[in-house]
Amino acid sequence: MNLPLFLGLFLLTLFLTAYFGTKILRIPDIVIYILLGAGISLAGLLDEVKTIEVAGEIGLILLFFLLGMKYPLKEIGPKGRRVWKPGVLDIVLGVGVTAGICALFGQGLFNSLLIGGLVYATSSSITIKLLEHNKKLDRKESGYVLSLLIFEDMVAPILITILIGLSGEGFSPVDFVLIFLKVALLIGLAAAISHYTQKKAYTLVEKFLHEDYLLVYIIGLALAYGGFAVWLGLSEVIGAFLAGLMFAGTNFKDKIHEVALPVRNLFLPFFFLNFGLSLEFTSEIPAFGLLFTILLWSVVHKLIVGYIGGQWYGLSRQESFETGFSLAPRGEFSVIIAGLASGVLQIFAGVYILAAALLGMLLCQLSSRIGGRVYRKEKNA
Repeated sequence: MNLPLFLGLFLLTLFLTAYFGTKILRIPDIVIYILLGAGISLAGLLDEVKTIEVAGEIGLILLFFLLGMKYPLKEIGPKGRRVWKPGVLDIVLGVGVTAGICALFGQGLFNSLLIGGLVYATSSSITIKLLEHNKKLDRKESGYVLSLLIFEDMVAPILITILIGLSGEGFSPVDFVLIFLKVALLIGLAAAISHYTQKKAYTLVEKFLHEDYLLVYIIGLALAYGGFAVWLGLSEVIGAFLAGLMFAGTNFKDKIHEVALPVRNLFLPFFFLNFGLSLEFTSEIPAFGLLFTILLWSVVHKLIVGYIGGQWYGLSRQESFETGFSLAPRGEFSVIIAGLASGVLQIFAGVYILAAALLGMLLCQLSSRIGGRVYRKEKNA
């Protein structure tokens, strides 16, 4: 099959599955793409998925780039001061308590911490896409969710560094210092570019603001800064988010959003498709008792972080309760951490990620409905 025919049929397949799922089954398109990828993986229909992986990477970077434009750099500091207590609670419950549960089931230190890493980080891409899909991005509680996601994205590379060290590839306390220095460098550089863009580069950018090649500039900058973060050993989503922050305070951010949004919508489905393709399955689920316990705890963990941490952040009880469900989906960082596993543990991780992603998306979709019913009954009582 020639390349244009293959790509055309592939895109039409994505369209038909998304249309069928959203219009007939009433399932979010994210879930449909993940299930399609898992089905393709299970059937062994694709041998080479590098192109899908690259396309998904572009979509993920543009997702966070556009998200970063919603939050001027001057707002990040105040948000960080408000979210550090919920962030610490999230680490203790997600990594510490989960590792303790795994130890009770007889798992070793590395396996326990790795499973803790799987449970810890909420899926930024899935959560943000669901908030956007349900028109919740501009609500008050979304500020808490996004602040906590940024906190997690800063912590996750440190956790990955520790796991790599424990797996036998070498680790020292110096790695901690290097991680913090790299994050500081990335933020400092973004702040400097943002200051220059807002103060001196208006005229330069406005010269090609309505040209066709504006899109080339936008994608090039987002990919380059995301790639720079990866080169520093961090996550590309941090770099992409900071690249978006550079334009958050400009008077032409709406034009950039208008141009980049269709490209993001084209490439982002490939990220979720690749997520499904990356999962591995066997006829037998290993450590089913531990898997069920961890799945249950992963929901309870985020409910606690949402409810208690949300009130620390300044949300009402109902907003905090609903936020806990919005934090439930797991995704991209869990996939990265699962890549450090091998053998039975890798199969366990794959099954957990798929189940947690689907369960989390369902709870996120139903958060407002559940919160409304719970607190309506409370008010009536």
